[in-house]
Amino acid sequence: MDENIDSLMQREHLSLASIRQRAAAFGIDELLLSVIMIIILWDAISKADTFEAMIAVTNSFLLEYMAIKIIYQTFFTMQYGASLGKIIMKIRIIELTTLSNPSFLSAFNRSVFRVVSEILFYLGFVWALLDPYRRSWHDRTARTLVIDA
Repeated sequence: MDENIDSLMQREHLSLASIRQRAAAFGIDELLLSVIMIIILWDAISKADTFEAMIAVTNSFLLEYMAIKIIYQTFFTMQYGASLGKIIMKIRIIELTTLSNPSFLSAFNRSVFRVVSEILFYLGFVWALLDPYRRSWHDRTARTLVIDA
């Protein structure tokens, strides 16, 4: 498979997105989603009298937060081939078989495994540091690659 990726990248003149670009895009997306979640929970958070109560409020919406992340990542990956963070960092996601924006199933798969990787102490992201094509678990399962736009 790796030989196929090498020949594909050479034939199509593609270059991989750097780890720095991907990390910055990740940070932008997380910041954006956190702000959205704070806005959604503002009434409940503002009524919390202690720090522990604020943590309890946010923890009670953990599944909803994960669902928002999956919806956000799926929609933007399928529609634009990039999340807002990736658009800002000028990188995009392509499906290896079509070289275009991932299909709905591929984008959804990628989004779900991205959340799974986050739950498992970001090990899937660390995997990208060791992979020659900088593919994380969610890239491998969805058969995608993150490239310079």
